[in-house]
Amino acid sequence: MRILHTSDWHFGQNFFTKSRKNEHQLFIQWLLKQVTAFDINAVIVAGDVFDTGAPPSYAREMYNQFVVDLNQLGCQLVVLGGNHDSVSTLNESKQLLACLNTHVIANTSDDLDSQIIPLMNKDKVGAYLCAVPFVRARDVVSSQAGESGTDKQQALGQAISQHYHALYDHANELRQSKHLSIPIVATGHLTALGVTTSESVRDIYIGTLDGFDAKGFPPADYIALGHIHRPQIVAKKQHIRYSGSPIPLSFDELKSDKQVVMVEFEADKVSSIETISVPRFQAMASVKGDLQEVEASLKKLAEDNSEESVWVSVEVKIQDYLSDLQNRIQAMVEGTIIEVLQLRRARENYSASLSQQNNETLAELTPFDVFSKRLELEVFEGEDQQNRKERITQTFKQIVSDIEHKDSAE
Repeated sequence: MRILHTSDWHFGQNFFTKSRKNEHQLFIQWLLKQVTAFDINAVIVAGDVFDTGAPPSYAREMYNQFVVDLNQLGCQLVVLGGNHDSVSTLNESKQLLACLNTHVIANTSDDLDSQIIPLMNKDKVGAYLCAVPFVRARDVVSSQAGESGTDKQQALGQAISQHYHALYDHANELRQSKHLSIPIVATGHLTALGVTTSESVRDIYIGTLDGFDAKGFPPADYIALGHIHRPQIVAKKQHIRYSGSPIPLSFDELKSDKQVVMVEFEADKVSSIETISVPRFQAMASVKGDLQEVEASLKKLAEDNSEESVWVSVEVKIQDYLSDLQNRIQAMVEGTIIEVLQLRRARENYSASLSQQNNETLAELTPFDVFSKRLELEVFEGEDQQNRKERITQTFKQIVSDIEHKDSAE
């Protein structure tokens, strides 16, 4: 029994001014070849198949065509909803895709049977899957009058753990009642404590629940996680993993290789866990240094990549504010295949002077950067004022989160 664990495809993503359609199409073609080459029984997409709650039509077409192509290979597909995905968008084709050996779990519910999926090994059950998507607070907890923000976040963490254990216990009961010697696999789309994130990962939970403690997971034989775009092992447990996104969704993700995870089972035990490196389908690079160093790096990139375009992020270290910085960088790449998609000043220079802050463009800053800069102008002395600062910060994070997730919550 072999499963392929992947996540965070983000179909429909606009990367600065660029579409990722070509990269995603090449990834799908590559993935289908891996399914055939390794005789995969089931593919698990652990959340964020789409980048927004209302993906463009080409992204939906790509998703649907993948379902058809995978079904023709005789491979089962399980798609979990992520925090970027819209529950209604995923559910609108759920019944139709079920006829193509595809299971879509867009959100959690009290119906445990609908979230326990038999993964088939040819004509017999090879594993039970506890299909846990992104858990929205409203699906598992009820707000109580007088609760503090800390109380709410602690209650959410406990509710998520309880949901996992209820599903695992139910799957274990099914396994025992049918006298099956098969593994139990679980999924998740969340932030586990201690993981390394990237710039493209949104905070899911605001407040004291910085991450979900791995101790809250049930004793499943393998736990396939999504949401974190860098592949990694959780809590030093080989069987709890993030597969990461298949393509870089931000420039800082270039530091780690992209991969999918192949898990093989013998009877009810994991016999091997192997990672398969995903090729880079679009040349990308990150360049840092002073103007002279940046120019040299851009020149070398152009020489090394003479036949294909390269998307580049440039971070410039400068002592003084330069009003023509963008023009200078553009002149360096004129007539080459280099496309500078991101240009920013080194962060250590951000607080150099108030006049420089006023001249920075919004394109260089995140919403929280702008908020933090404004907050730095205020004075918060004493414990009460520091607590006030913390409340203001948490409120701002909550507002930004609500705005970003508005579409995906529909």
